[in-house]
Amino acid sequence: MKWTNLTLASLLTFAGACSTPDKARVLPEIHSFESDGNGFNTKNFFYDNGEEVVVFDAQFTPEIAQKSLEFIRTKTQNPISYVVVTHPNPDKFNGASVFQKLGAKVVASEKTVKALAGVHEYKKYFFVQIAKMFTEETYPQLATVDISFDKSLDLRLGNGEVIRLQELSQAGVSSNQTVAFIDELKSVVVGDLIHHKAHAWLEGGIVNGKATPEIAAWKKSLKELLKLSVVGTKVLGGRGESADVKVAVDAQLNYLTKADEVVTRLAKKDNAIALIQAEMEKAFPDYTLSYMIQYGVYGLVDSKK
Repeated sequence: MKWTNLTLASLLTFAGACSTPDKARVLPEIHSFESDGNGFNTKNFFYDNGEEVVVFDAQFTPEIAQKSLEFIRTKTQNPISYVVVTHPNPDKFNGASVFQKLGAKVVASEKTVKALAGVHEYKKYFFVQIAKMFTEETYPQLATVDISFDKSLDLRLGNGEVIRLQELSQAGVSSNQTVAFIDELKSVVVGDLIHHKAHAWLEGGIVNGKATPEIAAWKKSLKELLKLSVVGTKVLGGRGESADVKVAVDAQLNYLTKADEVVTRLAKKDNAIALIQAEMEKAFPDYTLSYMIQYGVYGLVDSKK
């Protein structure tokens, strides 16, 4: 049988129409929202895979979380399925209820779940009784966690994609640390484990009602992160800039080494915190958010006295 050009063209057109999907695949994206100083310039991240959204960290208050929700709704209307808490600090979990009301499940490691109540009470006392920023009634309620895990969790999305959650074996900026690998975009969300080009929060984890910084453990966690990451992975931290994982880890290690040395040398001096802040600003002139030192370094200072 002899095919005419017209017949062949018609068949090709028909075949092409049959093979074209009804809806073009939307490329996955990560969006970030940064609070103002009232929320400690905290970033939370939204991973939109084209069908659903996963939130990483939930901001310091429900009001700020609501602003972050309004932000992501300017980018996508896809449903929010999960909120991953990277570590037990209030700027990571206080706003979780905003997303839970939409049906999202809050996900955290068992270590984070165990630490939440103690951190909540410690911070509530400070912000209500000392800083007078809230009253007993207005301070955010303790967050609840819907899904917990031990060392790791493959968070499976509706399309079969997996986000890999890994609890690091050592303490970090807090008493424990979860990192989230988004393989689709070769990225890892690390909370405040890394503040690239921004000053670090040196309070330490809240353990048994006391700030307990562990610089040596933090460094081990950074090195563990590097081992777990493939070359070229992009780090998304809770403050500062995104960066290549090797660059970000090396910079954070250098920062912690310097901070430990400066605090050890100055901790017992009068006006120690101001002296430490001034020296760290001089040592890292291109770093932002030096108020992190002013308010957070007390934990490391107290550990050196």
